[in-house]
Amino acid sequence: MKEKLTHFRIGQIVNTQGLKGEVRVYPYVDDINRFDDLESFYLNKNFNEEFEVERVRYKGNMVIMKIKGIDSVELAEKLKTKNLYISRENSVDLDEDEFFIADLIGLEVFTVAGDKVGVLKDVLQYSANDVYVVKGDNDKEYLIPSTMKFVPEINLEDKKMIIDPIKGMLD
Repeated sequence: MKEKLTHFRIGQIVNTQGLKGEVRVYPYVDDINRFDDLESFYLNKNFNEEFEVERVRYKGNMVIMKIKGIDSVELAEKLKTKNLYISRENSVDLDEDEFFIADLIGLEVFTVAGDKVGVLKDVLQYSANDVYVVKGDNDKEYLIPSTMKFVPEINLEDKKMIIDPIKGMLD
């Protein structure tokens, strides 16, 4: 919990790129072009005090990184699924209606009818849209697409998420 409060998860290493040990990172930002200085944002920060980024380039909605000390595909493969974090004090300022995905973890989830479903446990990243993983009070997990159709309201101040599930989604 302490890490969640003090660090933002800003990306996940999803694959290797090329033969020199570069890695592809899926950024957990709403738009990769939103940060004018995204390259310096990645280059000037240390992630978990584990990784030091030497070089950054872009390929579609992915960030290609060269991480110091990772000089082969074999080493880069070991980094797959690792999340990249940055401390809140080193993060960029968000606009008023924006939030980091890390701020959603732990929100209580209710249906539009007011029934409690559970607590938001994780956010899975997919190319089309994110999927929220909600852990129910009965330890059952539910997958909720992050679109407005299914999630009409997120209230960080009240620590609540309102969902509008279709029939069978919570079975």
